Amino acid sequence: MSGGQSYFDRAEIKDLCAWLRLLVNQDDDPAFLRAATTPKRGIGHTTLGSLGEFAVKWKVSLFEALFAPSLAATLKGKAVEALQQFGRDVSELEHRARHTTGAEGARTLLLGWLKDIGYEQHLHDGEDSEKLAAARWANVLDFVDWIAKRCGGEILQEAGSTFESEGQTVLQVAQTIAVIISLADRADEQDVVTLSTLHAAKGLEWPHVVLAGVNEGLLPFQSGSESAEPMTPERLEEERRLMYVGITRARSTLVVSTLRRRKKGRDTVQAIPSRFIAEMKLDEQVAKEDPRERLKKLRAGLVAREAAKVPPV
Repeated sequence: MSGGQSYFDRAEIKDLCAWLRLLVNQDDDPAFLRAATTPKRGIGHTTLGSLGEFAVKWKVSLFEALFAPSLAATLKGKAVEALQQFGRDVSELEHRARHTTGAEGARTLLLGWLKDIGYEQHLHDGEDSEKLAAARWANVLDFVDWIAKRCGGEILQEAGSTFESEGQTVLQVAQTIAVIISLADRADEQDVVTLSTLHAAKGLEWPHVVLAGVNEGLLPFQSGSESAEPMTPERLEEERRLMYVGITRARSTLVVSTLRRRKKGRDTVQAIPSRFIAEMKLDEQVAKEDPRERLKKLRAGLVAREAAKVPPV
């Protein structure tokens, strides 16, 4: 949007995105600082400063530092309890976001979470104008609705056909948002590497794409545990669509790599290339034409056409 404020630059949207980014990557310290203080929950700047010094000393992220046994020796009991309660809230929300799929479930989850943290009241407390606070809350509701629609699972009608849109979890949509924000922050930096999941990459493109570790058990994904969901034809087709998403993100070059061996629990096992690689038929012989020979043929063809235009004497 030219000449105006970006949607993701609005304070209330930045607040919610900080929480979502923290669900995706708990080592995101900037997101941690914003989420921990918005809305206020008894975590002040002095507490965060001490937590930061502790994290730097032990070379861990702020979130990882929350539950360190030695943290109590650095901070007072109430401060530690407030920080750890925030950590538990983030972990619980991450768990629920990971297991909530579809528009209605996402909307219920997000609205319930906003109510639990008192975000609407936070907006009204921070604004002198009730009208402005109401407008900011409307932006929040629009954002919730946008996330819910991205989670899919809705019944749609198009060209006389009725079908259900593809469902995603709230966490998968949060991954997409994290990538969007990362790309926006790096708009002026062209020479960067973007790390993304296949789900989060939907709708995005890059000049060069590397799909790393395309092995059986990873793509298509199978956890290998006894409680794992069986690989049905429907699941296999969904995984194949993910592979297609990854392939079509590349504008110029695509590299697909596999592992010879990979970790499985505590063991290192032999890795098998994904069946999807064989389906791409990359090893088939393709006829290659010498560009110089092609140029000679083109020139010969032009000479022949010009000669055909000359009338006989």
